[in-house]
Amino acid sequence: MRVAVTLEQCWHRVPGGTAAAALGCLEALGRLPSPPEMVGVSAWHRNDPREPFAPGAPMAALRLPRTALYWGWHKLRRPSVQRATGRVDAIHATGMAVPPRTAPLAVTVNDLAFLRHPDHFTARGRRFFEQSLALTRDEADIVVCPSQHTADDCLKAGISAERVRIVPYWVEDNVVPSAAAEEVRRRFQLADRFVLWVGTAEPRKNLGGLLAAWRMLDRAAEELVLAGPAGWKSDLRGDLAAGGKSVRRLGFVSEGDKRALMRAAAVVCYPSLTEGFGLPVLEAMAQETPVVTSAAGATAEVAGAAGVLVDPSSPREIAEALAGLLDNPDEAARMGRRGRARAQAEFAWPRTAGGLLDVYRELAG
Repeated sequence: MRVAVTLEQCWHRVPGGTAAAALGCLEALGRLPSPPEMVGVSAWHRNDPREPFAPGAPMAALRLPRTALYWGWHKLRRPSVQRATGRVDAIHATGMAVPPRTAPLAVTVNDLAFLRHPDHFTARGRRFFEQSLALTRDEADIVVCPSQHTADDCLKAGISAERVRIVPYWVEDNVVPSAAAEEVRRRFQLADRFVLWVGTAEPRKNLGGLLAAWRMLDRAAEELVLAGPAGWKSDLRGDLAAGGKSVRRLGFVSEGDKRALMRAAAVVCYPSLTEGFGLPVLEAMAQETPVVTSAAGATAEVAGAAGVLVDPSSPREIAEALAGLLDNPDEAARMGRRGRARAQAEFAWPRTAGGLLDVYRELAG
């Protein structure tokens, strides 16, 4: 079985969780005893994407730049992926750029946040996602969702239930050694105890709410550390200045440093307004670090009873949850152990790989 998988998001200015999730799926499939043959599809580029977004599969490039390729796919329904890949048994669009259905087609819908919070997106972004959703609804043989939350949104958007399959993501569960975590903490010159947020700065990540909660706590001994690239529509300069020296913004960090920071953190806080899955929550759980996250969206599905769930619209509730863990190390340690056990039991790579393999077999018939 030969499957073409779209990976152009790895070259985006902000690859984000969509690229990380797609590459994680490829890695999981590659661990199977008899994996399908996967070939990645992208636009034309001079260079490979930066680490950690280098695809772990052979790549085939269509001879168009990204803007022209996306326009051709969505408006003209060409070119076919087979022009680059040759014969394939199935096509898997891992993001919302939907190629023409020139073989049985699966589309991964990570979230439909643009429907829930249209004001969080640019007008151009909304138009792109609207086109993507329409093509998915009209042409996809199977729609892959990482959570029940996203699956429910797909049903509300008019995608028939018999086409929807839920395939959760996974993360590597190797715990970073304490010495490596301490080295990263010292290299970034962070406080002995800190709360960590990881992600791309965009409105639905609710950084403004987290910063307001941190100001309420007024902690002198700990820091709030923000790791991840700038995104869009999130000018936090005023909020960051109000937080004073207890707020640190690190910007983009490597994959290894991110995992080490999660291991070193006293708490990971991820109070998004909505998520289709929420990989940082699972990554923190795998590192045995307690998590405060949203009771809204898919993050509650991922964390379950192993996380502290809060109303993301309430800075006071976020602050109280953080204080409850920072001031009670024994409870924080219990939550961390519970989170790691849940990550290992519910979100291991065989579940992801097996779910995708079932999808490809169904497509190939």
